[in-house]
Amino acid sequence: MARLKSLYRCQECGYSAPKPMGQCPDCSAWNTMIEEVVEARPTALAGAAQRRLMEFSSEVVALKDAPAGAEARTGTGIGEFDRLLGGGVVPGQVCLLAGPPGIGKSTLMLQVAGWLAATRPQDSILYVSGEESLRQVSARAKRLGVQNDSIHLLAETDLAKILAVVAKLKPWLIVLDSVQTVFHPELTSSPGTVAQVRECAAELLRAAKSTDAVVFLLGHVTKEGSLAGPKVLEHIVDTVLYFDTERHDLLRVLRAQKNRFGPTDELGLFEMGERGLSAVGDASRFFLADRDGRPLPGRVPSVTLEGSRPMMVEVQALVVHTKYPLPRRMATGLDLNRVLVLLAAMEKHLRLRLEDRDVFVSLAGGLRIKDPAVDLAACLAVVSSLREVPIPADWVMLGEVGLLGGVGRVPYMEARLKEAAKAGFCKALVPARGIKELSHKPGLELVGVADLQAAAEVLSSSHKSFKS
Repeated sequence: MARLKSLYRCQECGYSAPKPMGQCPDCSAWNTMIEEVVEARPTALAGAAQRRLMEFSSEVVALKDAPAGAEARTGTGIGEFDRLLGGGVVPGQVCLLAGPPGIGKSTLMLQVAGWLAATRPQDSILYVSGEESLRQVSARAKRLGVQNDSIHLLAETDLAKILAVVAKLKPWLIVLDSVQTVFHPELTSSPGTVAQVRECAAELLRAAKSTDAVVFLLGHVTKEGSLAGPKVLEHIVDTVLYFDTERHDLLRVLRAQKNRFGPTDELGLFEMGERGLSAVGDASRFFLADRDGRPLPGRVPSVTLEGSRPMMVEVQALVVHTKYPLPRRMATGLDLNRVLVLLAAMEKHLRLRLEDRDVFVSLAGGLRIKDPAVDLAACLAVVSSLREVPIPADWVMLGEVGLLGGVGRVPYMEARLKEAAKAGFCKALVPARGIKELSHKPGLELVGVADLQAAAEVLSSSHKSFKS
């Protein structure tokens, strides 16, 4: 029987120490050193790792002789999901789907498995559940309408038994729910620790690359919103997707943090219903659903871009007299530092006095973006709230505001303006230099401005309070 010893290992970076520490010396994280029991020999996996290395090793070839070509993709049938993957799954791809409990990770994977099973009925699919029983998974599948003979269920947490089933069944798609519950039998540490998660993910990666199987690993996130477990897990896999909520849990948002086979700036929107998750094709109707056509002070619409997808958003601002020695500045959905820069630019170039006012800026619907194209809309929303003057409801604002008060161009302005025209807007306040670069008229009247002062003068025609 092998001797055992205790080590304290950081759950963030994997640093190990013989005694407990409050702060990890390697990554400086606090309260992440967890006790693990390991075997006293140099490595517990030396023999098994050597055998796997010999089994999956490949020959050395010249770069010019290496096989090349476009990857064959298989669509999942869910447009929003395929958008993030770059068109579909790739043979041998290992994807990590992370999200908080109850967000819909298992539901999404069952729906994806159901569609892929209908697309490729000759190939088997293995769904491994480490948290739920077979009865629970089967009940969810029936509720979602997922019934296919090629989908096989397995309730197991022992990695050796899972790999044995994979070797026997030879599935082309493997879903593991979740990676934190699976343990390697040759390791004595508990499931979810750094060593267990790293080795289990590495074993599944080797199996996927050697058989061209597609593997989806489901993972939990911490209360801070980051992936639970070691950071090395994100480096092992090919794709990292994060599932989160927007608009008071009405929408589920899927973002790509890493993708070796596709883009990382796309955004997928889903809505949870009785029949599971449904893709949201028209995102603008959600973020502008509360607009009733009445102009209100502090409300300005704009168009943001997530990857190649334009979406209508509404910037709201509230400016009130402060009751504190220092005025408050708050931003929801926008970067606070960016908002502070915009407020300073308005005070300088529009002669606004905000030193005795609390300023609150928010994006309606709870969306979080970093697109500078909404700068002009945020500035005019603050002016509108300060002057108590509504901006006409058929106007949309686009433009990046610089430190010197200039309104700069934004990328993909033509696609943004087409989205605004489709939403029913009639006029757009945009950078003057951007109008000359448009190849086609977007279907709405364009008004070009060079700086904040010019933007305020354009809107002063509707009310004198917009004048500086």
